[in-house]
Amino acid sequence: MIDLHCHILPGIDDGPEDLVGSIELARAAVAAGITTTVATPHVSASYPNRPAEIARLLSQLRAEIAREGIPLTVLPGAELSARAVGALTDGELAASRLGDGPWLLLECPLSRVEGFSEAALALKGRGFEVLLAHPERSPLFRSDPSALEELVAAGMLCSITAGSLTGRFGETIQDFALTLAEEDLVHNVVSDAHNTARRPPGALTELAQTALAPLARWLTEQVPAALLAGAAVPPRPG
Repeated sequence: MIDLHCHILPGIDDGPEDLVGSIELARAAVAAGITTTVATPHVSASYPNRPAEIARLLSQLRAEIAREGIPLTVLPGAELSARAVGALTDGELAASRLGDGPWLLLECPLSRVEGFSEAALALKGRGFEVLLAHPERSPLFRSDPSALEELVAAGMLCSITAGSLTGRFGETIQDFALTLAEEDLVHNVVSDAHNTARRPPGALTELAQTALAPLARWLTEQVPAALLAGAAVPPRPG
């Protein structure tokens, strides 16, 4: 499995507090069947991280993972808030892309905010592709699903948190996530892991409990690999 959304870097956001916690998360990721994970720390008003600091911590974590002999590849990325995006230069945005591809992970708001769709479209206008993080958890889209459909029609993709599919965030979010799956609006499933207890890594176990199980390889291997490489997204299996 390739996990495109994981808060594995130490002491930079609401993920692990230190390198010990990051290593624990790396070991748990491998145990959950993950071979590659993308470090996606928050870049927001609460966590005003910048590419240079993210790169420094990523290098530190990679070195420790190698020393520990953990078979996990960790790639660069970030989870960008819509409000933070406007303050970032094109160079900073380019440094925040997932792997070697053109895709940015844009955090869908967990509260009702104005202007999110406009901010997402502005990113497209600046030449970046947009992967929408946990749209199923956003009140904006639950109240107006057509707004999400319009963004997908504009070329964006939806990345769903695995726990949403099995009720980790409540029945309302679970129902909406499953509705998105029925309407072919789920393009990728991730862990959005923060720790090994309450928000652990993994997605295959959750997918096995849903109607999306036959699409597990497409959702967790084929699509992520394409996004990281900047290749064409493979068609959804029939």
